[in-house]
Amino acid sequence: MGILQELLQDIPVPKMVKVKQTFDKSQVEDVGGTLKAELEKVKDTVTPGMEIAIAVGSRGVDRIVEITAITVQFLKDLGAKPFIVPSMGSHGGATGPGQKAVLEHLGVSEESVGAEIRSSMEVIKLGELPNGLPVYIDKLASEADGIVVINRVKPHTAFRGHVESGIMKMISIGLGKQKGAEACHQLGFKHMAEHVPAMAKLAMEKMPILFGVATVENAFDKVAKIEVLKPEEVEEKETELLKLAKDLLPKLLFDQIDVLVIDQIGKNISGDGMDPNITGRYPTPYAHGGPDVTKMVVLDLTPQTEGNANGVGTADFTTQRLVDKMDRDATYANGLTSTVVGPTHISTTLPTDKQAIQAAIKTCNILDFTKAKVVRIKNTLEVSEIEVSESYLDYVKEHANIEQISEPYAFGFDDEGNLF
Repeated sequence: MGILQELLQDIPVPKMVKVKQTFDKSQVEDVGGTLKAELEKVKDTVTPGMEIAIAVGSRGVDRIVEITAITVQFLKDLGAKPFIVPSMGSHGGATGPGQKAVLEHLGVSEESVGAEIRSSMEVIKLGELPNGLPVYIDKLASEADGIVVINRVKPHTAFRGHVESGIMKMISIGLGKQKGAEACHQLGFKHMAEHVPAMAKLAMEKMPILFGVATVENAFDKVAKIEVLKPEEVEEKETELLKLAKDLLPKLLFDQIDVLVIDQIGKNISGDGMDPNITGRYPTPYAHGGPDVTKMVVLDLTPQTEGNANGVGTADFTTQRLVDKMDRDATYANGLTSTVVGPTHISTTLPTDKQAIQAAIKTCNILDFTKAKVVRIKNTLEVSEIEVSESYLDYVKEHANIEQISEPYAFGFDDEGNLF
């Protein structure tokens, strides 16, 4: 018996129960009709013959194909000539074809939205902030008669500010391509809350940005609000939408967790592999919120992440299975672009799921391991039905938004010590 097996063999794994968390399900029932009504507010900004670049990003925004197609048709009906510009910083391998492929993977193709996709990494420099930070914009978009930006407003995972992820970030980083993303990250996330709006405002002063189409999603990733913002109101309105987004954010309804077990992480789940707003574990000290988690375990990668294990370093423990699937070049590239390399570290690696969970319990700083408060989730996108240890039963019974939906049961491990 090896030393790890000797240290972990007697660590108990508590029985679990399935629970259902309930969140606000409010959503826009008629997204198309609501958007068309909103677009009427900005029809005076468009004149016949204008070439208009529509910025569309790489995140899985709900109804993005429909929203883009309606915006394209609105512009065409006014006599304009819209085209799509991928606006995703360095995503898609930081190549023109790669970024077009990312959009097509999301369903945004020339056929589905009715407009040509023009994808290039070439940028022009618009100017500099007072501290010397350069501001860039996609060259193809800069040559258009107008620019429209489509994005979801939501909390960022690495900084806090009056605007975080949304229209202004799409302008400053998304439209800035790889050079813009690199510039905005250059001085670190400590200053991102001021740099994102400052860069966006400089771009809006220099470029003919006509309007933004902003959405907010509920806890189930469905459009809860959609609003068209004029340039002069983007900052104020986006601040209001961010507050709504934070109110609607899904969460783990447990303030303190001894051990959080996450089955899968991946770039298709979050840019950070797992959403820090759910886990309470952030890649930088400049963001906060979520539960107090003593130890965290990640067990595997999603197939869709294709080996990119960004985020594994945010956990305390992982499995050999995950490490074997890791594409280190793809993972480390994340840190080199964002300048935040902690999430690309490889956390303490155990041979099996059982040992990784036992290691987390052993080190969670409690006296009685049988009373460990353990929460298990599939990933940070799916937190409606989760598993919690028996120690939470009294808390669950008293919580208005948590319902017990099973009797206690033991974790099921196969002969190799992995969950099934």
